[in-house]
Amino acid sequence: MLKVLSYPLTCIYYLLFGLTLVIFHPIQWFCFNVLGYQAHKVSVDILQFCLLKCTHVLGTRFTFNNPHHISTEKPLIIVANHQSLYDISPIMWYMRKHHAKFISKMELGKGIPSVSYNLRHGGSVLIDRKNPRQSLPAIMKFGEYIEANNRAAVIFPEGTRSKNGVPKPFQTKGLEMLFKKIPSALIVPISINNSWKMLQYGKFPMGLGTHITFTVHKPLELATFANKKDLLETIETTIKKDIHP
Repeated sequence: MLKVLSYPLTCIYYLLFGLTLVIFHPIQWFCFNVLGYQAHKVSVDILQFCLLKCTHVLGTRFTFNNPHHISTEKPLIIVANHQSLYDISPIMWYMRKHHAKFISKMELGKGIPSVSYNLRHGGSVLIDRKNPRQSLPAIMKFGEYIEANNRAAVIFPEGTRSKNGVPKPFQTKGLEMLFKKIPSALIVPISINNSWKMLQYGKFPMGLGTHITFTVHKPLELATFANKKDLLETIETTIKKDIHP
């Protein structure tokens, strides 16, 4: 019965979602080209808030547990498991004071109103995962930008989304590059649960009544870890111990 109800609600959700992206695209353009970075940042923050509100049509709830006072005077490397596209807006909204930027696949850089524009102009980096000659220098330059501007780099080291909530092994090359280019960073591990349930039937219909939770763990000072292998193991263990498929 719940799945039957999800068909009309998914239609309403996609209508609201699409309208939100279309409305905010020219707003972003104006803010970026006329008013500058800070105005563009505000427009993107409001966009994320509206996208979260759209999901309420599906009965989706978000809980973002962050008991830590995280300095805005240092760059961050936010490391999280990845279950769906619905991991992204909550991180951007709830961590907005840290100016979250993403390492995204090249394909997302065009064709999606608002989303593609922000990825191209908002400080994130687009990489071709099949082309190391493009992706590795791009990530290095991205890391330098994060270090210089005290932004937050968000990375999902599984490399691809988990479709059932079970975390995949972490791929560490991207993280290792960020460690080198953002030496003053605080590492912020985040465990994400249940966002995969939004797409448990595929993109249509969508899951109803999903409670998506984010657990922010104690930040780690990158500079205090002489052995980066130990740090990588600590990050992966910390994140995975709070994932409940």
